[in-house]
Amino acid sequence: MIVLLAQGPLHTRYGDFTEYLFYDGRKESIAIVKGEITGKEGVLCRVHSHCTTGHVFNGIECDCREQMAMAQDKVDQDGTGIIIWLDQDGKANGRMAELLTAKLRDEGVAQTEAYARIGFPRDARSFEPAAAILRYFGVGSVTLMTNNPGKVGGLTECGITVAGTLNLAYVPEDNPLLRKTYQDKVRYQHHTIEI
Repeated sequence: MIVLLAQGPLHTRYGDFTEYLFYDGRKESIAIVKGEITGKEGVLCRVHSHCTTGHVFNGIECDCREQMAMAQDKVDQDGTGIIIWLDQDGKANGRMAELLTAKLRDEGVAQTEAYARIGFPRDARSFEPAAAILRYFGVGSVTLMTNNPGKVGGLTECGITVAGTLNLAYVPEDNPLLRKTYQDKVRYQHHTIEI
């Protein structure tokens, strides 16, 4: 069950959207929408989890901020789409898990492996809130903007038809400290999923 709490216009550097604030009884989730998506097939969709490191502190250990920027830009270019923001920092393990795995990451351990080593799930996210939002809008199927096949599986398990994926590959400068925005270098790769 998901409830719409409020909605309003959202003006961003990547275009104008309508913002919808939802509540599922535990957490708030946000959808930003451009164009008419109700009843449509292959709707361009990004399901994005909150990342304190990338979005709040402009950290250089992940490309979450760039992925969001690319998704907004792509939806604006296409004129139709939805981006869903879930409050699931640290793959839903929380900020403490991020901090406790920092030393392991500095030693070259992949983030999901670092979580496992200290006793957290590799990925504790739930995609049910995103699926509920897509059902609220009556979206027929989505083209998911992701580099993570786990998101495809997660949405599919929740009853959402994923017609294809669009990989947003961010290519940083040679020196990661020089990364500015997604505009440095961007590649879009479209894939259709065979069902």
